[in-house]
Amino acid sequence: MLEITDIKGIIFDYGGTIDSNGKHWAEVLWEAYEVHSVPVTKSQFREAYVYGERYLATHPVIQPSDNFLDLLLKKTSIQIEYLKEKGFLTGSDKTSDYFVDISNQCYNFVLSILKKAKPIIEELSQRYPLVLVSNFYGNVRAILQDFALYPYFDDIVESAVVGVRKPDPAIFALGVEALGFAPENIVVIGDSYSKDIVPAHSLGCRTIWLKGPGWDDTENEDISSSDVIITDFSALKDVFNGLNFKNQL
Repeated sequence: MLEITDIKGIIFDYGGTIDSNGKHWAEVLWEAYEVHSVPVTKSQFREAYVYGERYLATHPVIQPSDNFLDLLLKKTSIQIEYLKEKGFLTGSDKTSDYFVDISNQCYNFVLSILKKAKPIIEELSQRYPLVLVSNFYGNVRAILQDFALYPYFDDIVESAVVGVRKPDPAIFALGVEALGFAPENIVVIGDSYSKDIVPAHSLGCRTIWLKGPGWDDTENEDISSSDVIITDFSALKDVFNGLNFKNQL
């Protein structure tokens, strides 16, 4: 049971939580591929997505100053080039435009999500110290500044900067240290059960799982590490206004 009166600080995940309302970014991108009629299958896209994420993890493509649109343009161009090189995407004179169209749509999608999420984060920042703990490419500060979210966070723990990645609990331990409270007085909010909720729970933190369309729904079978489960970011208003429950879907 999550007792809000015991909470003294909040740790937020970023990607998939704040910027997409629980929807895995592979699903956001795939929807954009479909809207712009990119002639590939979802399995081919997934292959390109995985390749792109691994490439970005090992090559300094993303710069610390890159905002989210910059990141999207680089990420999707890598995906499109991979699809072309593998022979999945052929015979189209639009290939040079796909990554621009997809990136613009995804950027506008985030702007629409933040219209609802931002006021909630602002309100929570007035009541609690907030720390961001994120697996990211080294530019999350630039993204937060671009979206005017940066002032709400007291500290940022980013995997590319600190050298440890989720699901290693050590990255959440850094967030706990930054807040300066006992783990049981901190609630962690994230969209990934395996990468956010389980490691945070292992440290003794309270947890709120934003459960949305995921990359692999098989990870959602065990929900014992989540104190609260929500399906929309806006539900945080009810949770932090004293609604005391353990909601298991």
